[in-house]
Amino acid sequence: MGQQIQTVTGKHQATMQPDATSLMLTEASDGLTQKQCYYRALAAKDSRFDGVFFTGVKTTGVYCRPVCGVKTPRESSCEFFSSAAAAEAAGFRPCLRCRPELAPYAIQQNLAHAIWQRIADGALNEMDIENFSHQIGLSSRQLRRVMLQEFGVTPVELAQTQRLLFAKKLLQETQLGMAEIAFAAGFGSVRRFNALFSERYQMAPGSIRRSADSAGEGVSLKLAYRPPYAWGAVITYLAGRAMPGLEAVIDEKGGKAYVRSVRMDGLEGWLKVAHLPAKQQLSLQVSPSLAPILMPLMARVRQQFDLEANPAIIQSHLQGDVLLAGQILRTPGMRVPGAFDSFELAIRAVLGQQVSVAGATTVAGRLVTRFGQPVLTPFAAVTHHFPSPQTIVGLSIDQLAGIGIPGARAATLQNIAQFALDGGLQRQLVASSDDMVAKLKTVKGIGEWTAQYIVMRALRFSDAFPAGDLGLQKAAALLATPVSERLTEKQLLNIAQPWAPWRAYAALLLWQSLSKE
Repeated sequence: MGQQIQTVTGKHQATMQPDATSLMLTEASDGLTQKQCYYRALAAKDSRFDGVFFTGVKTTGVYCRPVCGVKTPRESSCEFFSSAAAAEAAGFRPCLRCRPELAPYAIQQNLAHAIWQRIADGALNEMDIENFSHQIGLSSRQLRRVMLQEFGVTPVELAQTQRLLFAKKLLQETQLGMAEIAFAAGFGSVRRFNALFSERYQMAPGSIRRSADSAGEGVSLKLAYRPPYAWGAVITYLAGRAMPGLEAVIDEKGGKAYVRSVRMDGLEGWLKVAHLPAKQQLSLQVSPSLAPILMPLMARVRQQFDLEANPAIIQSHLQGDVLLAGQILRTPGMRVPGAFDSFELAIRAVLGQQVSVAGATTVAGRLVTRFGQPVLTPFAAVTHHFPSPQTIVGLSIDQLAGIGIPGARAATLQNIAQFALDGGLQRQLVASSDDMVAKLKTVKGIGEWTAQYIVMRALRFSDAFPAGDLGLQKAAALLATPVSERLTEKQLLNIAQPWAPWRAYAALLLWQSLSKE
């Protein structure tokens, strides 16, 4: 095991816990300390570590991502931090060149990181500490202790850092006004935004404003990822399952893009996601009407496109299996496409029970266009919002069955809609994948396959695995030795045991192996 780094962070002390990436590097480094290993990664500008740590440079007072293009500072000038908030608590300012706000998150499978992600996505913009603590099942004192122990900063300090970094992102990538930026980043007033920005960064917000690309309609943002990213495979997967009227994959001059309607927090609009491979980023374009909710909206897109994944770690674990090694070479950087909205995905999963992907897509489109709210967008294929849970609960069984599904399945749609209204589709921080599967299976009409699929894509559990899927059983059988027509669910589960905790990624690789492209 690698040593822990103690980094002084102002009034707190943060302990950087070695994650899987750092341990991999440490074990191959002949006894180097953890700090020396991170310095090696910094000197190599290793993108696998982007977001895993940040480097504070004592001679400049600036903190950077490991991939920053500036000349590598001396090791003696460097301090390493597990988060941007810890670096800022120690008095460092964000680099204007590598822009720490672009870094992918370093999400681990533990409670502290799950809380961190909720706060980073703007949870404390909508509620106070007491309500947030109650929501996640901790007291405010326990919450503070967990965050200090893991990251060396309080929840409030973390939230302030994320607001500032998001505001900095908007200043450098958009032409939004100062008031729009302040409120979109979660500040209660422009005055508070200006004061904290100047205090923390020793500069006025307007001094870092850049000429944003004004091409096209809407507000454009950049979302970074750790390469490689199998964009072609991901966009093809989404295209085959896109619900007509709600979402689509379109062809543009620069390649394929994903578009959809958006309805969040009482606001309506649309978004478009495209790939910028040269920059290792996705481009997110949203309608101006959605500017007030850019922070939570961006968080949803990051989850939908699985931008926090660390492909080096996932592939190093899975490529030792002969069943998966060949497909990993063919599609490096495979992600698990998530869902922009968990309720939409749950309904789509129910519609996919015992029918083909194409058949489920057809009936999903009927559901959207018959019961969804019409919306105007720049995209001919995007014409409606998805029907709300309230709408589906209020329909009769005959109305729902009229889209071309059995009455029993129509009843399941209403059951899952009521389940969503009761909060059942909200991921609980302390719940495991098995817990959420068991909870979903209490809904009449939801079996193991449907529950695993929802948990994998909508709730983002990396070890979910719908072993009852005929496609997975067929793909594994074709790749196995000797080749057979199909494995049983039990056989597939036995084969998949060594793939934990990344079985969801193994599932996508198996599905991809069936593709003719």
